[in-house]
Amino acid sequence: MAPEPPLASVRSRENSVQNDDTANTEDHQNNFDSEETLRRNDIHCRLGWLWNQDDSSKEVCVTDEGGCKTGVTFHPHWSNGTAGIRSSQPLLGDYNYWEIHVGNRVFGTSLMFGVSTRQARLHANEFKNMLGEDAQGWGLSHRGRVYHRGESHLYCKPFQEYTVVVVGVLLDRVRGHLSFFKDGQNLGVAFTGLDLVADDLYPTVCSTAAKTAMTVGRRQRSFIDLQDRCRHAIATSISSNISAPDTEKEAVDKLPLPSKMKLYILEVWNN
Repeated sequence: MAPEPPLASVRSRENSVQNDDTANTEDHQNNFDSEETLRRNDIHCRLGWLWNQDDSSKEVCVTDEGGCKTGVTFHPHWSNGTAGIRSSQPLLGDYNYWEIHVGNRVFGTSLMFGVSTRQARLHANEFKNMLGEDAQGWGLSHRGRVYHRGESHLYCKPFQEYTVVVVGVLLDRVRGHLSFFKDGQNLGVAFTGLDLVADDLYPTVCSTAAKTAMTVGRRQRSFIDLQDRCRHAIATSISSNISAPDTEKEAVDKLPLPSKMKLYILEVWNN
């Protein structure tokens, strides 16, 4: 069994959330600093990471939308437990932001959003808050509570049931913060200490509700290094000068570059 990652604390807001749906001033400033860093290191992967059908509960179906595995449906027939799924790739870079578009079937015990390591389980034969039940996950429930190591605290107001919602997730591995957004509203820092986690972290979602649909939308991360930035500049130039995605490989093949460099550029569309 893999050792547990270091403790990441849960930011308790039991008192403040009764009067306000936002974090305190310090939390907001931390989030704004992270967002500003993302803007300065702007990168938008046209495909980005996708959902991994092979790393999910059997009660999750990945939907292929335009050739991209960005949509998932939980418990497509009926639900008798909790199902989850992780992304196809671990999060890279110091700053990551992504959005999950949730359909109107927001109800039941728990819909959850956050990150996990590969050791976190993705299925339970019971209705529970699975993401964050142990040290391998950090999750926000639609009921407004955040979970890690089996502990929970009230973080924001519960989501309105049977109403579509967009949940944003911001991972700042420099400060070690994990924050959430609801319909564009900054909810503040939910967890700290993630800069101490050595394991790869993967975007993860879970649901206990039948026929819940979620689709990953915007995915953004900061550059890893100058080589990564240069690769993205080349890929962006190629994308803006071709008529269809299936010609990307053809365009890269025509570049006067060694084969390994061509493969490195093509990874932009595969991650």
